[in-house]
Amino acid sequence: MNQRYTPTAIFLHWLVALGLVGTFALGFYMEGLPLSPNKLKLYSWHKWAGISLLALVVIRLAWRLTHRVPDLPTTMGPAARFLAHAGHWLLYVLMLAIPVSGWLMSSAQGVPVVWFGVLPLPDLVSRDAALGALLRDIHVTLNYTLLVVVIGHVAAALQHHFIKKDTVLARMLPFIGKA
Repeated sequence: MNQRYTPTAIFLHWLVALGLVGTFALGFYMEGLPLSPNKLKLYSWHKWAGISLLALVVIRLAWRLTHRVPDLPTTMGPAARFLAHAGHWLLYVLMLAIPVSGWLMSSAQGVPVVWFGVLPLPDLVSRDAALGALLRDIHVTLNYTLLVVVIGHVAAALQHHFIKKDTVLARMLPFIGKA
């Protein structure tokens, strides 16, 4: 029985997790700032991080689809297994949809996305203020949905580790021996 994620999967998991925390925190922080050159700089950084996370999530998803994941504990019932799988796939959908919604929003608002200030990305839609406002609401809603799902993901991992005392959390922790 496969008991541990690959080192690549573990690395991508934690890199994306750190990126999500940082990008969410930056987005939350900059939202309340008054318009200024500093706020515009932070928006650029947020976009850079979002596009970088989009690329990392695509790589992570490709890895996931081509490498077997550890089996779930045999003690998990069908409903718990379904929730575990559904939760993971919902995380992937949200991690892809959020940066795309941000890119769409920027396009609709007529603000180009220039990755790291060097690579201009194409507009995905034409400039449209109403669409930009709608996409902003979608982007924000998706982010808060992701926050709730991540909290559930972390709570489930901690429950497995501290209450069920199985290896579900340990198999994704770096620098831990064979689970």
